[in-house]
Amino acid sequence: MTDPADIVVRPVTEAEVPDWSRALNTGFLRTPAVSDAEAADRASSVDLSRTLGAFDAGRCVATFRSFAQELTAVGGAVVPADAVTNVTVTPTHRRRGLLSRMMAVDLAAAKERGDVVATLIAAEYPIYGRFGFGPATWAAEWTVDVARTGLDRRWSGPAEGRVDLVDPQDVRGLGPELYERVRRAQPGAVDRSERWWQVATGALRLERSPWSEPFFAVYRSGDGGVEGLVSYRSDDNWQVKQPHNTASVDWMVAATPAAERALWHYLCSIDWITRVKSGWRAPDDLLPLLLPDPRAARLTTQSDWLWVRVLDVVRALEARTYGGAGALVLEVADEAGPAAGRYLLEASAEGASCAPTTRDADLVLGAGELGALWLGDESAVRLAALGRVREQRAGAARLADALLRTSRRPWCPDVF
Repeated sequence: MTDPADIVVRPVTEAEVPDWSRALNTGFLRTPAVSDAEAADRASSVDLSRTLGAFDAGRCVATFRSFAQELTAVGGAVVPADAVTNVTVTPTHRRRGLLSRMMAVDLAAAKERGDVVATLIAAEYPIYGRFGFGPATWAAEWTVDVARTGLDRRWSGPAEGRVDLVDPQDVRGLGPELYERVRRAQPGAVDRSERWWQVATGALRLERSPWSEPFFAVYRSGDGGVEGLVSYRSDDNWQVKQPHNTASVDWMVAATPAAERALWHYLCSIDWITRVKSGWRAPDDLLPLLLPDPRAARLTTQSDWLWVRVLDVVRALEARTYGGAGALVLEVADEAGPAAGRYLLEASAEGASCAPTTRDADLVLGAGELGALWLGDESAVRLAALGRVREQRAGAARLADALLRTSRRPWCPDVF
């Protein structure tokens, strides 16, 4: 076995992208083969300075990549984030500290750049807590039994506004502006690049993800404004001369409850559709309660989604808004370093200030717990009950919840 000290961790070169891609595919248990077209697309679309590999005798045996991202904080401000993705270690090289080395390189660079947080979608739950990440948003999927909903299947459109099918080029024109409005109001949402819209509408076709055009429907309000878009697909499932087709949502963007209601009703009224799969939605999505019979929407998956690692405690806590007024001293334990310290948070409806302090701590918590609390989804009282937050002053966890928690749950609509 190679001595871990002889394995080199460094950014990859363009010539090494095929080898890096092969290691990536191997780590995710996909076919290792990498075509020239796939390697060329990846080399042209990633920041090679932020694409790390671990090399054993010249062979790539671990992969890691990050990219620039904007994350919406509570209240609508956006903060610069270091988005981590494509993390793998080849099965022959596990338990040698390669992920720890790559993560340390990336987070140090992110801190140096001035990123406020780092983010990721965790393939496995136990891995990232030890690097200071905490689950900050959750996501859910529902399967709707259309016949049980109580909705009128003869529905021909909303009382106000209208739903129309549109083409991919229409989505490329309408989608980015609508999504910008939505993500600026949704804590936990991240920005979508022009490339995202090109891939989602088939303008850019990736060899590793064969293109099949979905259906696109748009909801326009009574004044003609675009308030909702949905991308969905249907299977072809007939049994004994009866349709049993499923409409599966790729993504839905809705700026208003009226848009959500209209688009879900539209999907449930399509002839031959007997089930609707919601795709990933917020855990407190309106969908079940928009139905006359909410039990028709069966929760099929609920899981942690966006993980957050705070890199700059002061900027992170000052960037968001708060549900009340109060002062709280947080002592953050952070073995990896960037968030460690004791901080005085003073918050009100007018804004917040945060600064290092020598005052006695009210709450003691780890960097992962701070990441879980920052977007307002997790409860400090619950974490205290689990022993993951320690109260130094009675009632401090309740005060933290009063300040930090949000009325609607944060949500990240995207995977990366």
